[in-house]
Amino acid sequence: MQTNRLYFIDAVRAFAILMMLQGHFIDTLIDPIYKDDSNTIFVVWYYFRGITAPVFFTISGLIFTYLLLRAHAKGNDQPRIKKGLFRGVLLIIIGYSLRVNLVSWLSGYFNSYFLVVDVLQCIGLSLIILVCLHILFKNYSYLFSTVLFIIGCLSFLSEPLYRNLIIDNLPLIVANYMTKINGSIFTILPWFGYSAFGAFISTVFFRHAHRNRFKTVTILAFFIMGFLFMYYSTWFLLKLNEITNIELLKQSADYNYLFTRLGNVLILFGIFYSFERFLKQSIISKIGEKTLSIYVIHFIILFGSYTGYGLKRFLNQSLNPTEAIIGAFLFIAIVCFISFYYVRTNHFVYNLARKLADKFQK
Repeated sequence: MQTNRLYFIDAVRAFAILMMLQGHFIDTLIDPIYKDDSNTIFVVWYYFRGITAPVFFTISGLIFTYLLLRAHAKGNDQPRIKKGLFRGVLLIIIGYSLRVNLVSWLSGYFNSYFLVVDVLQCIGLSLIILVCLHILFKNYSYLFSTVLFIIGCLSFLSEPLYRNLIIDNLPLIVANYMTKINGSIFTILPWFGYSAFGAFISTVFFRHAHRNRFKTVTILAFFIMGFLFMYYSTWFLLKLNEITNIELLKQSADYNYLFTRLGNVLILFGIFYSFERFLKQSIISKIGEKTLSIYVIHFIILFGSYTGYGLKRFLNQSLNPTEAIIGAFLFIAIVCFISFYYVRTNHFVYNLARKLADKFQK
């Protein structure tokens, strides 16, 4: 089967990482008095900032599963499976390490806050789960697609059940993946739902991307489904509740940010897929290839990973809007410059980790 490289994915990843950079910078450093819900500019900024995480999780599931399917079609997916498991574990380790304050540790002060779960740990665990699902269903293509779609739906629909979940009988390192009570930024549910939907989309791409007019039909589908999720998913859940009397459906509809955000992601996919031919080999695509190194660098500079000395320490909640906007542009430029010229690609991190792992195995 002929498979095509999905160039628009790098552009989507670039958009997401740039939105994350400016979002973290402004949210962390701007004076709270400017976070005004009555200000239209702030409301629009805050809404679009909320798209970042759903895009990251969805795109991770899409590209990772697509590569697994492509390797399986060639009859040799074992290296890709091993690479996926390794990458998942590595993301988890890096995620934890970014919360470590070596200066405090060396002085004898340890804080369990470094065990909180953030986006890298959740994406890493999501990749591991997708590998396991691939192993189970790789010979049953349509069943694999169905399972992924059902998992995505159930992850979102069941959100009211674990929204305020309290777990006090498990070790923190485990509990933090399921509850936010200890300070976790993300939990595996509902966020794995986005990865599952991304993986589902990848099965569609892999199965049909070689067909005539696939791109046109898919772009239309992205826009139509995105619109429906954004504006009619709440109505649909309420109608299902009326028909079935399942209270969980009404609870999901009352706080329906998950399906709405999925609609935002699909619209974004449709936009970037439409302009894919203009994005090949562009600077935006190159940025999309360096998301891990950009994420790590921005975390160190802004939040002071390892040393405790970052911009947050000196400028926390002190900037006015003009300073925050100008600073965000400078921050993006500096982080991308370092990533491009001092950390050549994401492979730098992966290759270094592999070399260390190989040494321990000898």
